[in-house]
Order: sequence, then structure tokens, then C-alpha cells
Amino acid sequence: MIRFRPSLLATVVAALVAVFLLMPLIAVIPVSFTPTRYLAVPDGEYSLRHYRAILENPAWLQGIWLSIRIGFAASLIATLLAAGFSLGIWMLQPRFAGVYMGLAMVPMVAPPVVSALTLYFFLTSLSQVNGVVAYDTFWGVVMAHVVMIAPFAVVLLTVALGQVDRRIDLAARSMGAGLATRVFRVILPNIRFGLITAFFLTFVLSWEEIGVTLFITSVNAVTLPRLMWMGLRDNIDPAIAAISVVLIAIVVAAVLVRTAVELRQRRNTN
Repeated sequence: MIRFRPSLLATVVAALVAVFLLMPLIAVIPVSFTPTRYLAVPDGEYSLRHYRAILENPAWLQGIWLSIRIGFAASLIATLLAAGFSLGIWMLQPRFAGVYMGLAMVPMVAPPVVSALTLYFFLTSLSQVNGVVAYDTFWGVVMAHVVMIAPFAVVLLTVALGQVDRRIDLAARSMGAGLATRVFRVILPNIRFGLITAFFLTFVLSWEEIGVTLFITSVNAVTLPRLMWMGLRDNIDPAIAAISVVLIAIVVAAVLVRTAVELRQRRNTN
């Protein structure tokens, strides 16, 4: 296999672009160590008081835990729904597959404000008949997030299925395999990495979702992004910078681990 190595100029340009894009994130790091009660760059004195505030303030811990629970539930449901939809399109090849795909992509292309207002009126209507999937409830937020993140999972799984050879499904069917056997023992194992990627991508999208969440929550379901938004609006709390640094560190660690795993797999393959 022929491998192409980027030139020195291309490497330098890519590094400069990366630094330019990362500068806003890097600027948050020193601000998080400020000893003052407002956002400011430390002037020779550093403090961990705002990191301690995250651990000592139950509101931050509750917001983090709620966001994790909502993200896990929403990403799991969205991945399952996207898998069923993508498998149906791939296996049945319906005549109007393009129309079905277009309808599934509507939440992705619609303006966020339109989606937020639609979900707000829908959940407030549900509040009149139940208290579970309703406005400002855990499952209400989960349902809204599923609507917003499922199209991204559909795209990933459709691409993953597009790389699967249909002949393996035909071979399984010709040997008498039932639908469940073909799906769970033939097709899904071939797109397992697509499923994992879809789950993690939708989890991240749910974790950081704020536009729709502002419309469908009030005081009971306060997620971490909403809590950060409230802190920026009401009083600019430097703890927001501290928790931003923690989230950046987690993302960087996840990227490094993923890169290390990919490099190890490539070495084993070679």
C-alpha cells in the first residue's frame, strides 16, 4: 500500500490552524486558576478554590450526574432507533428510501429554535395527561434529546451499513437463517464499530445540548449546560471556567486513548 506523507509546509499550516482553533480553549485554563470571585487572568497568584467549589457545591454535582444519566439514556435510545431504521432501509430497500431518509434528517436541518418551540409545546401538552414524559422532567428531556440526536446516529449507521457486503446476508438467508439470526449474528457484528461511534457521538451531543434544553426545563431538570448558562447569565462564576477545563481534559484523554487504540490495531494488522 502506498502511503502519502504530508509536506513540511502542509504540516506547519495544519499546526498553525490547530493552534488558532484551540486558542479559546487554552485561554480558559489560566482563568480557571484565578483567586478572585470573577473571571480574570491570574496576576501572579493562582488558586484551586473554584475546583474545590465544584466538588463542594451540590448543584454542580447534581447537574453533572443528571447530564450523564440523560446522555446515557438518550444516546442508547437514539442508537437503537437509528439502528432499526437504518437496518430497515438497508435490508428492505423500499421504493421511497430517499423520502424516509429525508424525514429522518428533519431535526438535523431544522432551525434549533423551531425544534425547541415544537418540543416545548409538545411536552407542555403531555404535562396535562402525565407527569413522566412531560415538561421539566427527566424523561421529557431524554425524549427531546433523542429527537435531536437520532439523525446523527442514522447518518453514521447508514454509512457503516453501506460498507457491508450484501452477499453475506444473502448467504445467511440461503442457508436458512431467520431474520433475528441475520440481524444479530451477521449484520450487527459487521457494524459494531459504527454502533459504538454512534453511541458516543450522540452521548456527546446530548451532554452539550443547551438550545432545546433551555425551552423544555425550568427548575427540576437542570442539566450541566443549563447550569453553566445560568451561571454566565446571573453571575459570571469562575467555577464555569474550572469545569470547562475538566471537560476539556476528559475530551483530550478520550481522544488520546482512541488514537492509541487505533495505532495499536494498525500495528497488529500490519
